Amino acid sequence: MSKDSFKNIDLDRREHSAVLTITRPPLNVLNIETMREMNTALESLKGESGLRVVVITSEGEKAFSAGVDVQDHTREKVKEMIDTFDRLFVLLDETDAVTIAGVKGAALGGGCELAIACDVVLAADNLKIGQPEINLSVIAPVACAYMPRLIGLSRAKELLLSGDTIGPEEALRIGLVNRVVSLALFEEELRAYSERFASKSAVGLRYAKRAIKIGLEQGYPRSLASIGDIYLKELMATDDANEGLNSFLEKRKPSYKDT
Repeated sequence: MSKDSFKNIDLDRREHSAVLTITRPPLNVLNIETMREMNTALESLKGESGLRVVVITSEGEKAFSAGVDVQDHTREKVKEMIDTFDRLFVLLDETDAVTIAGVKGAALGGGCELAIACDVVLAADNLKIGQPEINLSVIAPVACAYMPRLIGLSRAKELLLSGDTIGPEEALRIGLVNRVVSLALFEEELRAYSERFASKSAVGLRYAKRAIKIGLEQGYPRSLASIGDIYLKELMATDDANEGLNSFLEKRKPSYKDT
């Protein structure tokens, strides 16, 4: 295991996973500098072929992130802020590994957007999540683009237009988070949850994420042909796809090479 240190984040690299931790407690507010560091960290992970999981979490129990620094929304800084913030989500979208948000406490504004832009969200039972931007007569661009696809149009409109904050039970019910666990057991549960994905092949995960994205963007049934081409022409040419199938037929545990 190795650790990359920045001013506002830590990046722990492990055998098949990486953990990016925002280190600005108690609220873990995202200023431009912090977002730049996160972008640098995610860029550095792009070339790691064996990477299977990227966990994004934060220090402390009060807040995963209370959002983007309001001072960076001013006219003098807002374009730089938006460009830097948008780059963060492009990098998350381009990440082949499974991205997991480990969320304790408040995930508000940009913090909510950061969480739900990950592939899956594990939340502690002290969760408070929402998009309060409308209360300041501004909007949440990433959430406006992404949330309706995640939880449906009417529920997304309710959250985005009211600025309401919801708790763990409601967030789980509407599909904003994938699982809620006890705060006291959070770190243990996050490690176990991450291992569910880290035990898979990086190749399989990469192609599965690509296929899901194509299915969402192209719609059914047109996406079937595109996904079929990926399966037949790309995935079946990999070592791990054949190893996975052979291990099943031979009744043994697969030994993946991430190739």
